[in-house]
Amino acid sequence: MAIEKWLAVTSLGLFVMFAGEMISVYNFMTNVPEEIEFSITFNADPKIFQFISIGAAPAGILAAVPFIMTRQYGSRPIGGLIIAGGVVMLLGMFVSHSLIDKMAAVYITDVVKYTPLLFMVLSIPVIVVGVYLTKEKEKRPKKEFF
Repeated sequence: MAIEKWLAVTSLGLFVMFAGEMISVYNFMTNVPEEIEFSITFNADPKIFQFISIGAAPAGILAAVPFIMTRQYGSRPIGGLIIAGGVVMLLGMFVSHSLIDKMAAVYITDVVKYTPLLFMVLSIPVIVVGVYLTKEKEKRPKKEFF
């Protein structure tokens, strides 16, 4: 398998990890046990920034590198993997956004409220880049030295 495919697979994995992290922290904020709720103050903002820097930012970079490497000729498998990463992020952020209504008002900050919306919007260019790669392009010319 070429390096472009491995980068696209890694990107998909990081998109899945980011969506899972966000869903898990939002689910925690909806189901905080009462003994924890009153004993400690939970602030999700640093965790969300950490998840962005560990998951979403590297995933975006790892989706851009195979795009740059194959944009001239296109690649259906790589485009499909990038599309899958964008769809996973879109669905994960949709689930996270739907959990905001179930949270206590104490946990809702601007970061908690707007991060899923931001990454839903950012998943659309990822999907578009993947669709662009799946289009048929002219074949790579063979180099004839003799």
